Amino acid sequence: MDVHGTVAGGFEPVGEAFAANFDRLGDRGAAVAVYRDGHKVVDLWGGTKDVDGSAPWERGTAQIVRSATKGVAAAVLLLLHQRGELDLDAPVGAYWPEYKTAGKERTRVRDLLAHRAGVPVLERPLTPEQAADPVLGAAAVAAQAPVWEPGTDHGYHAQTYSWLTGELVLRVTGRPIGEWIAREIAEPAGADLWVGLPERETGRAGRVGQTEAPRSAGELRTRPKRSVAEAYADPGSLTRRAFAAISPLPDENEPAYRAAALPASNGIATADGLARFYAALIGEVDGGRRLFTPATMELARAEHSFGPDRVLVVNTRFGLGYMLHGSASPLLGPGSFGHPGRGGALGFADPESGIAFGYVTNGFRTSVTADPRAQALIGAVRASLTSLA
Repeated sequence: MDVHGTVAGGFEPVGEAFAANFDRLGDRGAAVAVYRDGHKVVDLWGGTKDVDGSAPWERGTAQIVRSATKGVAAAVLLLLHQRGELDLDAPVGAYWPEYKTAGKERTRVRDLLAHRAGVPVLERPLTPEQAADPVLGAAAVAAQAPVWEPGTDHGYHAQTYSWLTGELVLRVTGRPIGEWIAREIAEPAGADLWVGLPERETGRAGRVGQTEAPRSAGELRTRPKRSVAEAYADPGSLTRRAFAAISPLPDENEPAYRAAALPASNGIATADGLARFYAALIGEVDGGRRLFTPATMELARAEHSFGPDRVLVVNTRFGLGYMLHGSASPLLGPGSFGHPGRGGALGFADPESGIAFGYVTNGFRTSVTADPRAQALIGAVRASLTSLA
């Protein structure tokens, strides 16, 4: 496999791990980018642009990153709080009156961010066409009764996070969340990422699909615990119902789906765009403006949820909108915060080391929070930092 791009001195292990992902772990098309203290130190890509094609992955190729989009959506709410436009401790209903129904009256804004809102499922799932309509999605989640008392427990809001965050941003700013991200995050950070892919960028996005890890990967193949496997197999479980809030599953290569703004699941980004976004959260990037103040950064990674996740059926840790380093989602170190995308993609920042990381792929696997390919790259970053110390 030909790998293209650049690696700064000392970060050669990342290049080696990236190449090994193709040789040993069956990556078909992927890219990785790493920033350190606001400067790019790794920018690599290889394989094919489409999971089922032969055209080469090029500099600037973008892919759908699924739930890695949630980290971008969370930044919108935190930036609105940073600007004094949104109170994290206010009831959601103070901004969105229709939400004050069915036992959700005391739900706080921070509950939405920390997956404590109690509405990970919809009694009546939305079709992909309905899900793309922000009015229908917001109405459905506003009418939904919580499955636990908001604020008292946590469980991953796999799909409903789209309408919870999107409608709240619309009520506060009067602007759709995809537009807000484009103008207030992606453009200032110089990051190639979109929630609602513009028609002019459609040629950059590759086709994605489900792939299997090669059997030769041996112990690196993911094997979920029995309880987790049973939860995903049971149509009545919160796990299945949360992921099936959009049913049937959308065609992620369909242009109309990609053009929709679903900040829980359909962001499209380059690896560099994802890494650059996180680099801008924690510091200046190539002399540009930092997005998060130090206080907002600490809010993002302060633990708000910990322990058994009622949806993912493993122990998870969440800050305000971000997964935190832990057994379910190992990142670079204890202070790291970010978000994986189910089956592969990952973006995160580690303020203590100054590292910001982005990995995107067109071949999705069964992993939810800890894909072996991304984990191999994180290990290589850690080894590089150790050798440079």
